[in-house]
Parts: sequence; structure tokens; C-alpha cells
Amino acid sequence: MPTILFLCVANAGRSQMAEGLARTMAPDGYQFVSAGSDPGTLNPLAVQALAELHIDIRHHRAKGIDTIDLDTVDTVVTLCAEEVCPVVPGTVQRLHWPLPDPKDLASFRAIRDELRRRLPTLWDQPNVR
Repeated sequence: MPTILFLCVANAGRSQMAEGLARTMAPDGYQFVSAGSDPGTLNPLAVQALAELHIDIRHHRAKGIDTIDLDTVDTVVTLCAEEVCPVVPGTVQRLHWPLPDPKDLASFRAIRDELRRRLPTLWDQPNVR
């Protein structure tokens, strides 16, 4: 089963929303995880932005990249824009989606909507399967 890791610095907003959205949007046969290089706390605005789409990520917790078994990851999607993105060693497929760090509910909604637009490209790529 292909595993896709969404990665940013704090694992508090963008990567959490990407994980939650991907789990609801993707066809069966994929696994999604998220992590950060300096994990913080799940941002309540990320929870609210996804709750507007009836996606519940309240149970998500920010995780460090060291908690992920990188040997099981097929694709890493970094979501950093103005920050220094974490680097994952190894020979995984890497995609970079530079999305700005959201600051208010409007920007969380904008990131959510952009993720909804981009996510299907992950399971439409033949080398991700």
C-alpha cells in the first residue's frame, strides 16, 4: 500500500489538513501520515477549516518526523513556503508544494481549498502506486 507523508515544520496546520483531506478524498489502497521537523500543537483553525467540510481531525496530534518509519514511505510532500523545509533522507519520491503558513481562518480555508485541488494528483501519478 503506497504511503504518502505530508511534511512541514510544526505539523500543526498544512500537513494536518493535507492528511485529513487525503484520507477522505483518496481511493482505497493508500496510507497517509503527517509530521514536522519541530512539532508544535494542532492548530484549532485547521480543525475548524476541515470541520466546515465535515472532516474531523480533532484527534490528530502533531508528530515529529522521528516518529515515522521512513522505510515505509513512498512519497514525501513538503508544504513549506517561507520556512526551511525538513529534509528526508533516502530514495523516496519528493514533491514540493510551497504553501504559505496560514495565520487566520481565511488563510486556513485558502490552504484547505488549494490542497483539495492538488491532492488528486497524488493518486493519479502512476509511479506513486
